[in-house]
Amino acid sequence: MRKLLPILLATLLVSGCGLLYRQPIFQGNMLEKTAVDQLQAGMDRQQVMVLLGTPSIRDPFHHDRWDYVASQRIGRTGAPVVKTMTLWFENGQLARWEGEYFPEQDSDLAKNAIRYFGPNLAKDKDKKRGR
Repeated sequence: MRKLLPILLATLLVSGCGLLYRQPIFQGNMLEKTAVDQLQAGMDRQQVMVLLGTPSIRDPFHHDRWDYVASQRIGRTGAPVVKTMTLWFENGQLARWEGEYFPEQDSDLAKNAIRYFGPNLAKDKDKKRGR
């Protein structure tokens, strides 16, 4: 018990000082900078969806607006940072876009996800089918 007490005390002191690593928590759409850079006015909805994926929010009252929302929070008590990229369509074609996303964090997360979790799920399914 005497040996365990200093270890517990040291652990409490270190955790209270914020020296422990606090993993960032990302939620929402993962937009890669290379995909956003490929957006061009005049693209149809399907082309945009292939580049960026399904939008987080499709407003039922504004069919020509797509919102891609992402948030980042560090630790359990940190305030979240929310960024939104909004796209507007006119006559079914991309007219304009504006907003922010997490380009550096998203590309780093994508690289780390492949390293830690392997190739994407679609490729894994093809391997299981014997293709």
